Amino acid sequence: MEKFEEILVHGSEDELQELKSWLFRENIRLATAAKELENMQEKFLQEKVQFQEEMKVLNRKISSEQQRLKEDSQFFAKKLEILQNGFQQLDIDRRRLDKEWARLAAEKEFLEEHSVYEGISEVSVFFHGVKNPLTLKKRYKDLTKIFHPDNLAGDTEIIQRINREYENLKREYEGFKQA
Repeated sequence: MEKFEEILVHGSEDELQELKSWLFRENIRLATAAKELENMQEKFLQEKVQFQEEMKVLNRKISSEQQRLKEDSQFFAKKLEILQNGFQQLDIDRRRLDKEWARLAAEKEFLEEHSVYEGISEVSVFFHGVKNPLTLKKRYKDLTKIFHPDNLAGDTEIIQRINREYENLKREYEGFKQA
């Protein structure tokens, strides 16, 4: 800086011209540098804005993906709850059926031990209310359809008792006719 002041005060015309020229070039260089800096700042601002926009887009995508994951998680939780409830209900139903099977097995065992038919002294209960041979014959046919051993509800012992009772009642009605 002292050199410049000395040239300004004591310098020749050529030195002043050279200093002026150097200041002009330096001024142009600084203006160009300032312009480049301004351009770089503008470019930086544009990149910054672009980056911010990209960040907003990415944040929206992240937010929507987080929301989707949250909804998927809730959906999965609901499905899991439904499955757990279903398994609980199946377990309850299984236990109920096990109890029912146990009850039926006990009932079957009881019926086998205490045959229902032993309590009936005669099979005449099947023919209760029969007053004439035609009704007797109709009732006998109906009973044989029901208790025939080839049927699901069939029972050989019962059908034999029904046959004996039918023959006895038939003889009784024939005895009334002859008398």
